[in-house]
Amino acid sequence: MRSLLFILTALLFSSGYMFSQTTGKIAGKIVEKNTSEALLGANVSIVGTTMGSAANLDGEYFIINVPPGQYDLKVSMIGYAPLIFKNVNVSVNRTTTINAELEAEDVALSEVVVTVKAISDKKDQTSSIKNVSGEDIKTLPVESVGDVIGLQAGVVQGHFRGGRSTEVSYLVDGVSVTDGYSRENYKVEIETEAVQDMEVITGTFNAEYGRAMSGIVNIVTKEGSEKFRGSASGSLSNYFTTHNDIFLGLEAGDAARNQDYKFQLEGPLYKNYITFFTNFRYQDNDGHLNGIRRFNVNDYTDFSHADINDGVKTQWDAVINGDTYYSEHTGDNSYVPMNWSKDYSVLGKLTFRPLAVFKFSLMYTKNYNEMQNYEHYYKYKPDGRRVYYDKSDFYLFQLNNVLSDNMFHDIKVSYKHSLTDNYLYKDPFDQRYAADNYGKSGGGFSTGGHDKGYNAVELNDLNIKYDITWQLNTHHSLKTGFDYTRHDLTKTTVIVRDIKYGTAAQEDFYYDPTTGKIVFNPYEPEILSEAVSSDNYNKKPYELSAYFQDKMEYEDLVINFGARYDYFNSNTVYPTQLRNPGNQLSYPENPERMSEYPKAKARAQFSPRFGLSYTLGSAAVLHFSYGHFFQMPPLYALYQNSRFLVPSGNFETIIGNPNLKPEKTVQYEMGFWQELQEGLGFEVSVFYRDIYDLLTAAVITTYNQVKYGYYGNKDYGNSKGMEMKLDYAFDPFTVFVNYTLQYTRGIADNPSSTYTRAGQNMDEISKLIPLAWDQRHTLNVSMNYEKENYGLNLTGTFNSGIAYTYKPVSESPLSKQTLFPNNQHRPAAFDISFKGHYDVGLVDNVKMRFFLSVYNLLDRLNEVSVNETTGRAYTAILTQSQISTFKSNFNDVYDASHDPSMYSAPRSIKLGVGIVF
Repeated sequence: MRSLLFILTALLFSSGYMFSQTTGKIAGKIVEKNTSEALLGANVSIVGTTMGSAANLDGEYFIINVPPGQYDLKVSMIGYAPLIFKNVNVSVNRTTTINAELEAEDVALSEVVVTVKAISDKKDQTSSIKNVSGEDIKTLPVESVGDVIGLQAGVVQGHFRGGRSTEVSYLVDGVSVTDGYSRENYKVEIETEAVQDMEVITGTFNAEYGRAMSGIVNIVTKEGSEKFRGSASGSLSNYFTTHNDIFLGLEAGDAARNQDYKFQLEGPLYKNYITFFTNFRYQDNDGHLNGIRRFNVNDYTDFSHADINDGVKTQWDAVINGDTYYSEHTGDNSYVPMNWSKDYSVLGKLTFRPLAVFKFSLMYTKNYNEMQNYEHYYKYKPDGRRVYYDKSDFYLFQLNNVLSDNMFHDIKVSYKHSLTDNYLYKDPFDQRYAADNYGKSGGGFSTGGHDKGYNAVELNDLNIKYDITWQLNTHHSLKTGFDYTRHDLTKTTVIVRDIKYGTAAQEDFYYDPTTGKIVFNPYEPEILSEAVSSDNYNKKPYELSAYFQDKMEYEDLVINFGARYDYFNSNTVYPTQLRNPGNQLSYPENPERMSEYPKAKARAQFSPRFGLSYTLGSAAVLHFSYGHFFQMPPLYALYQNSRFLVPSGNFETIIGNPNLKPEKTVQYEMGFWQELQEGLGFEVSVFYRDIYDLLTAAVITTYNQVKYGYYGNKDYGNSKGMEMKLDYAFDPFTVFVNYTLQYTRGIADNPSSTYTRAGQNMDEISKLIPLAWDQRHTLNVSMNYEKENYGLNLTGTFNSGIAYTYKPVSESPLSKQTLFPNNQHRPAAFDISFKGHYDVGLVDNVKMRFFLSVYNLLDRLNEVSVNETTGRAYTAILTQSQISTFKSNFNDVYDASHDPSMYSAPRSIKLGVGIVF
C-alpha cells in the first residue's frame, strides 16, 4: 500500500492531459483536392479549444485525448481556403475519421463549411459497442441510465448476451462502481442529465476493461462549461388505467402520487481555468401497487381454531357460538402504497485547467434511496414491514496530463462508501414491536405482527488507477496501465426473538372485553449474537490488475490486440476439513477430522484479447473479435457464514469459500456494418460464448450426517445469438432499431439451484437447459423528431418472454413425469412510451419548457411473472384439497393468486414544467 501511494505521489508531481476510458480521438488525411497530393504541415484544430495537430509527410494527422462531445473542426493551410467541419461527434474510446480536401484560394476565396453526417462509420469498431450521447438520452422516454441500458441490443433484464446479471462491470469516468458484494448492480447512480457519453459494450472488450465476463457500461460525466447554464424542473405523475380491478386504489387520480424535482447548474468559477457542474434530483413515488389495511399489527387471528376442541379449549372470547375461527380486524380498510420509494442524488464536479496540457477534477456524488417492494402476502396488513435503504458516497480525483503531442497519461483515485440495510425499527429493543404471537396468517395472507431484525452490508472501496496512452505513429496507439482496489467489507446481521421464546409465558394471554382483543405479554427482545444464522464479519480483500494493448489503425484494417493480468487475494482463512468446518464436532483422537484454518490462496489469471475490422469499399466494415474474460465471484460467496458453523438440520446454510477461482468466459464474435445510404446505417453481429467455472453451491455431508452447502466453481453455460441494428439520422428525424435473437443454456440459473434441488430431494441437472432469462426475440424501436423549440419521441419494445418452470398440480398425470426447470416461456410483452416537450422563449437565452411523458401508452397488461401451474399471471389451478381446506371470512381461495405485481406498471402520465437558461 505504501509503495502504491509513493508511486501515485511521484506521478502526481512529475506529470507533465488524460482521462483514460473517458476520451476519444480524431484522425484523418489532408490532401489537395485536384491532385490528391498530401499536404504536409496542414493545420487541424478543434474550434474553441487549444487542441489541434499538423499533417505529416503523408498528410495524416491525429488529435488524441478529446473529451466526448460535438465539435467544429477547422483545417487550414497557407494558400488554401479554410475548411470547417461542423458537428463532429467524438465518442469515448472511438476514433472519428475526418478526411479533408483543400482547394487553392484562387478557386474558393472564402472558407468552406461542411456538415458532418450524423451516422459515423464503424471503421475502428472491432466488436459490438454502442455509444449513447447525453443528447441522445435527453430525447428518450426514460427515467434512469438503467432504462437506457435496457434498450440496447443483447440486453435482457440486466443480462448481457446470456450471462448472469453478476457478469457486468459498471464504470463512472473509467472507475468501477459495481457493487462488489452482490455484483448485481451499481452503487453510484448518475442521473441522465449528468451523462456526457455512455459506452455500452456487449461484445468482446479490450484489455483495459476487466472484472467482467458479459459486458461493460462506462459512463462519462459532464464537465462545467465556460458559460453559465442550468435548468430547474418539477413534474407530477399518476396512473390512468382501465384495469382498476387489478391495480386497486388508483381511481382517485391523485396528480401528485409521484413527484420528481431536478436542478442543474454549470459554469466558470474563474474564467475558463476553473469550472463547475452540479446536478440534483429528488423523487417521492407512491408507486402503483396498494394494499388494504384490514388488519393492524396487533390484531390476532386463528383460522385453525374450533369452537370446542376435544371439550378442552373454548372460544377465545369465552362464547361458545359455533365459530370455527377467531379474527380481529381493527384496520381502517384504507389503501396503503406498498411499492413506494424516496430518492435523492447529488453530483458536484470541479474541473481545473491551469495549463493547456494539464487538467484535473474533483467529483463527489451522493445517492440515497429508501423503499418497500410489493409483497402480496401482506396485501391486507401492509404495515409492519421492513424498509430497505441504499446509501452511497463516491469521491473521485482525476488528473489528466499531456506529456507530448502524441502521449498523455491519467491518474485516478477514488473512494466509494456504500451502506445497504433493511429494518422496520433500527433499534431491536424498540417498544413499538408487537409480540411474536400476533404474527399469524389467514386466507393466504398475513393478519398481524411485525417484521423484526436488522441486516446491513457496508462496503468501502479505495481504488488507484493509472493509464498511459502513446500514439506511437499514425498506425499504432499503445496503452498500458494498472488498477489497485482495496475492499473493506462489513456484514451485520441482528437476529432477535422474544426472551420468553419456548416458555409458557410466551403463550400467556387474556381477553380484554373493553377492546374486544386478545392481549399477550409484552414483547421482550433478546439479540441472538451467537446464533448459527447470525452472520457478522469484517473482511478486507484486495485486487490488482495490469494490461497492455495496441490499437493498430491502417487505411483498410484496424487491429486491437491486448492482454490483461488480474490478481485477487481474499485475505482470510478457510477450513481444511469440510465435514467438520467449524470444529463443532470433537475428535481428539482423530485430528484429521478437525479443521485447521490456513490463509486462502490468492488467485491470478492472464487473459488475451483480439479484434480486427476490415473496411470493404467506402462504407462497409467487417469485424471479428475473440477474447478470454475472467472475474471473481461476488464477495458474499467468499465470506458467507464466516464462522463455518453448521446448524443441526439439513440444508439450513451455505458456507462461503475464500478459495473460489475466477469464473471464465471465452467469446467469439463476427459482424458487418454497412452505410446503406447517407444517414442510414445497418449492422449485424453473431456471437458465441462458453462460460466456465460458474459459482455453484455443492452439497457437503458432515461427520454426523448433516447436509449443508459450500460454494465452489462448477456450473457451465453457453449462449449464442445474433444482433441487428439500424440507425437513421436525417435532420430533424432520428431512428434506431435493434433486434436480438438469442439462445441461453446452462446447468443452473443461480449459484444455489443445485443445492436447493438437493434439499427438495430432486435429481441434479445433468444436461444444459434454458436459463431463466432465456428470451428468444427482443426488439427495441425509437423514433425522434426534434426541432428548435419542440420535440417528440415514440419508443417501443417487444420481447417474446423469458423462461419459467411449469409445474403441474399434484392431481395432474404430468406431475408424475420429470420436468426440468425453465421448460416453458412466458407470454410475449409489448410496450410503447411517448415523450414530448415544448419550449417558450422568455428573455435572452431563458426559456420555459413544458414536457409530457406517457409510459405504457396503450395500458397493456404485460406479464412480468406467471403462476407455475398456468403459465399466466393472476391465475392458478388449485387442487380439490386446497379448495376444501380453505378457511377465511374476508376473501376467497383465489385471492392469493391474484397478485398485481405479476404485471408491469399500468399507463402512467407525467406532466412537468421547467426553466432552461
